[in-house]
Amino acid sequence: MPPHLRRRRRPAGEEDEEAQQRQPQPNFEVGTLVEIASTDDGFRGSWYTATIVRRRPSRRSSSSAASYAVEFQELYEDEEGTRRVTEEVEESQIRPIPPEEPNPKRDFEVGDEVEARYNDGWWEGVVVDRLRGGRFGVLFKEWKERVVFKVGDLRVSCKWVDGSWLLPSAAAVEDPQQEARSQMEMKGAKKMKTNEFTKGTPVEVSSDEDGYRGAWFAAVIVEEVSKGKYLVEFKNFRTEDGAEFLKEEADALHIRPCPPEIVVADNFDLFDEVDALYNDSWWVGVISKVLSKSRYTVYFRDTKEELEFQHSNLRIHQEWIGGRWMTASLVPKNMGLV
Repeated sequence: MPPHLRRRRRPAGEEDEEAQQRQPQPNFEVGTLVEIASTDDGFRGSWYTATIVRRRPSRRSSSSAASYAVEFQELYEDEEGTRRVTEEVEESQIRPIPPEEPNPKRDFEVGDEVEARYNDGWWEGVVVDRLRGGRFGVLFKEWKERVVFKVGDLRVSCKWVDGSWLLPSAAAVEDPQQEARSQMEMKGAKKMKTNEFTKGTPVEVSSDEDGYRGAWFAAVIVEEVSKGKYLVEFKNFRTEDGAEFLKEEADALHIRPCPPEIVVADNFDLFDEVDALYNDSWWVGVISKVLSKSRYTVYFRDTKEELEFQHSNLRIHQEWIGGRWMTASLVPKNMGLV
């Protein structure tokens, strides 16, 4: 798990410049349940539930904002969870608990701004995938990471501005930097549509041989042999004498970039289409049984076999189509296994 998504054990330190620029908040009474914005590197954009313990008047000037001592509800100083973290925070880091929606949104759309319940806090992100079973892929812009959540762990992202809660506008205009990034991604996608790979590019290679259909092998581009054909070096297979890694020629149609990582926050569900790591390669299969202790039985259509896997050896199946990665988000939940 990436460091920025690990459980936050210690209180935040420095004051966030962005938080300094926010509008002053109303005074919060002792005992009020609030949410605190983290200012730690790797944790910006996350909110944690806390209770106001006491108010500390500013030492600088009477016009400066006060700070507060707060006790976090779900962050602990010890592994046993007996001592809650207490911390002094600036008023600009505090907001009231967001209001409950009268009609909770249960069907988010791609592009919706949300907050995801993860590692004892709420993290700001954007929906980028609609998956089966009421689950959604959420992109955290701060570190370009995608994580899959069940709908029950998501809420609409609201902004606390001038003492009022504002919902994200459906007609919000994309900022210039984001638009520029999107254009760059489109240019990159157009280039990859032709399946042109440069020397040293990490890729995955498939095979049409009997017994290997549905498997993808990690490799590196060595060189372009001819138009649309490449010499690749496999990362996990060696020659018979073991002297060097195995090299083979592969058609561009059997080569794809390495898929982006999508972290599954909780667990896979029945009938989820996955890639399973088996014999040093990734095999396309379907979750046929959900077992205990993060274990699953995966059914492989091509071989009509079932094998058991740990959660860590599975990933969401993605297809490289038209120069972009697509998830199996529209496959019916009641699909058959044969």
